[in-house]
Amino acid sequence: GVEIATGDGHLHLTYMVGNETGAFPLIIFMRDGAMTDFGPLHANPRTRFLGAAAQYGIFASLLAALAMTELGWAAFTLKDAAAIGIIGGADGPTAIYVAGQLAPHLLGAIAVAAYSYMALVPMIQPPIMRALTSESERKIKMVQLRHVSQAEKIVFPIMLLLLVALLLPSAAPLLGMLCFGNLMRECGVVDRLSDTTQNALINIVTIFLGLAVGSKLQAEQFLDPSTLFILVLGMVAFAIGTACGVLMGKFMNAISKTPLNPLIGAAGVSAVPMASRVANKVGQEANPQNILLMHAMGPNVAGVIGSAVAAGILIMFTS
Repeated sequence: GVEIATGDGHLHLTYMVGNETGAFPLIIFMRDGAMTDFGPLHANPRTRFLGAAAQYGIFASLLAALAMTELGWAAFTLKDAAAIGIIGGADGPTAIYVAGQLAPHLLGAIAVAAYSYMALVPMIQPPIMRALTSESERKIKMVQLRHVSQAEKIVFPIMLLLLVALLLPSAAPLLGMLCFGNLMRECGVVDRLSDTTQNALINIVTIFLGLAVGSKLQAEQFLDPSTLFILVLGMVAFAIGTACGVLMGKFMNAISKTPLNPLIGAAGVSAVPMASRVANKVGQEANPQNILLMHAMGPNVAGVIGSAVAAGILIMFTS
């Protein structure tokens, strides 16, 4: 259990109970599962490769942080570099969870960077998407998604959790809560609990998460040159992840018999559903009749799963 010393301030207690234990990020992942329809991923399984490709930014940023240390520009340990790299997944809860496990002293800067870039998705992604695709590629229409049965939607989170628990136990807490939330959504018999998870509970947790992260933003920790490096590396990771998703989309479209619009590859980052909306918006700029939203949700869901798996790998190999 968590020992709470008499006289500790309530911000410290909130951090200890919610962030040091990892409870707050895990509850947010449960909300993500309860709010997200995994159907587009089931209907078009090949989009999982787009979600996987977009995670490359995480590992590129990790290597960049280690390179900066070798050059003497910074003093990041391997754990610090892993916590910084996860910003590239564009998933705030995952970034907070990994930072809390590996680099608590960098939690404030990493949380600020992760949530800032999640909010800036509509500004950061479109220029990269336009630069890497031609107008004809942006106009590509995709075929209608097939109907996904309720049985598929119920079996998937159970199978995913079992596979992760067996193959990558360090990612099981994050993906376990994601799968549990999605199972509540899809089973159809606990609507009240699902509604609570999506609304009342997440509102409460968001308040306390903000307080807990804010408690780690003391001037001596945040106003430090390393914070600027973290912000830059986070931007690099996010940009590389977006670019790799789009490039994988171009490659898959070139080798596939069924048209695939490369723009949906940008949704391979974990910012759900903002990245999907951005892909849809950029596609409609080229072709107003082109609706990519649900197609983009496939790689978007794969990106959430991919970032959690990447987090598990980083925790397993650096702890």
